[in-house]
Amino acid sequence: MTGAPIAEGTELVVGAGYVGQRFLARQPAGSSVGLSRSSISSPQRIELFNLDAGGELPLTLPSQYTVLYTVPPARNSLADVRLERLLSLLQPVPQRFVYISTTGVYGNRDGATVDEASPLNPETDRARKRIAAEELLQSWGAQSGCDIVILRAPGIYGPGRLGVERLQEHAPVIAEHDASPGNRIHADDLVSCCEAALTRDAPPGIYNVGDGDHRTSTWFTNEVASQCGLQAPPTITMRQAEREFTPMRLSFLRESRRVDTSKMRDVLGVTPRYANAEDGIRASLQESPP
Repeated sequence: MTGAPIAEGTELVVGAGYVGQRFLARQPAGSSVGLSRSSISSPQRIELFNLDAGGELPLTLPSQYTVLYTVPPARNSLADVRLERLLSLLQPVPQRFVYISTTGVYGNRDGATVDEASPLNPETDRARKRIAAEELLQSWGAQSGCDIVILRAPGIYGPGRLGVERLQEHAPVIAEHDASPGNRIHADDLVSCCEAALTRDAPPGIYNVGDGDHRTSTWFTNEVASQCGLQAPPTITMRQAEREFTPMRLSFLRESRRVDTSKMRDVLGVTPRYANAEDGIRASLQESPP
């Protein structure tokens, strides 16, 4: 390791993207340090570090610290080589490591409810990579003594992440009768989950996170349109979508499930501020108008 040391008890945020930046902005000054592959504006200390490029960490780790990891796996491997590289550099080992995974690991359940004990059924490489990362972390945690918390997140929305551009382009959505139950979380509620997971009071383990509002993605898009004063998008059937939508977009639409987030509320102790997505959309637009 090279670079200036960080203080005891620091939260090391690896990946200062959309969620990472919102997390850093909410923490007391000097309590967190971010690692980012590009320069960003932040109230916290940010060090440049690219997990794809290798090399040593640009800072010296203290004896006691925690890690929040928000970096997605690389595209060119089913193993999460980015996560593997970071874990090899964490000396000394953190007290706690919080990893943001995905509810996509459950795959399609034809609208049935899944909880943390449900069998995994990955149907995409995205989900398979996340399972590989979860397994790597759990094994590393057992060997190193680090507490591991895995947050399985659904679709993340918030300021600037409402799909307004697609509405302005009059892009179609699936007709309501063909749409699947929705699972989503406002970015600030995910930040609250991360904050809770980083505390010693939160039992290590896996938590599904989400707002518990299972209205469809079609409903969500129409609600955004309504609050923005935009025209509602045209609708098409699933059969039409199979001809017109990209493979990635179809992969999300074909997976139908309701994600149970009781453990998030009862054990992690987080009640979403935006349990009603209408409120989350409204707050997002107030912060970042279209």
